[in-house]
Amino acid sequence: MITLSHYLMVSGLLFAIGLVGVVVRRNIITIYMCLEMMLSAANLTLVAFSRFRLVEGLPDYNAQALVFFTITVAAAEVAVGLAIIVALFRAKQSVDVGAVEKMKG
Repeated sequence: MITLSHYLMVSGLLFAIGLVGVVVRRNIITIYMCLEMMLSAANLTLVAFSRFRLVEGLPDYNAQALVFFTITVAAAEVAVGLAIIVALFRAKQSVDVGAVEKMKG
């Protein structure tokens, strides 16, 4: 049987992988994907807590509704983030973080 701790372990593992990717990698797109992985880990935690918190015998759906909201916001964030990455690539001709350290025009 899958328990809350299993979900939390998977969520923690996803978050840790995402954090390592953000800290270690130098490619902007990879860093961006790792940030999205960290957001997904947080969403998984919310759904897990919602699933295992019973209200009158049913799961509490408030957190799951919050997850739908965060997914919607994340979709908008992806569009803006990718637009910024494309603009940086056009300006610097590189996706390496070292190329965009200086924010001069």
